[in-house]
Amino acid sequence: MPGTPWCLLFLSLLLLSSNLSHSFLSNYHTLFLLSHSLTSRVADLRDARGDFEGAARARALAHNLKRGLGLGFYKFAWNVGWDYVKNYAWSDTMSFQILGGVVSDLNELFRVLSELSQIRSNAGKVAWVGLNYKNALRVSQSLFARLLSVFRQSGPLRDLVLVLQKEVMEGELLRDCIELGADDLKDLIELVKDIGFNYFSASPKAEL
Repeated sequence: MPGTPWCLLFLSLLLLSSNLSHSFLSNYHTLFLLSHSLTSRVADLRDARGDFEGAARARALAHNLKRGLGLGFYKFAWNVGWDYVKNYAWSDTMSFQILGGVVSDLNELFRVLSELSQIRSNAGKVAWVGLNYKNALRVSQSLFARLLSVFRQSGPLRDLVLVLQKEVMEGELLRDCIELGADDLKDLIELVKDIGFNYFSASPKAEL
């Protein structure tokens, strides 16, 4: 394709720009580290309760994340960046309305998890989950629906959202993460928000 080298040049400049390069690499690497740690612990938790099928799914997620921590990280970042430039950078999919909805869901999920992190007793945490888990799941479902409305084209961004949606909504990944503690999830939410804002601000449509 004749235009491909120019697209590759644009992506290279995008990744190396002073506005995006440091936060892009730093946030993504931290996101991989936290996600790998969390999914590995979920796998161990499921093993301990005898859910070997669920543990295998979580371990597969952790394995894929681990591959992205070394040189594979740059390959993943490149694939995601190229997917973004090709399918979304010049489109109107990430409107202020959609972005506002995504941020609203993330903030609501963060607020719910913050309530949990303030509870010290195990009995209190169990009671909290019984009262609030369905609400956290509802917010997660809304968030995934919004993200899929943004990432409509087949590619690594949409595939990632679909994998997480399936594991959260059907595999109880959110419940297991909550059982392990809310702090890591809160950190992941903050990172996702930062990455999303960086992508949006880097888009040629953002200033229009």
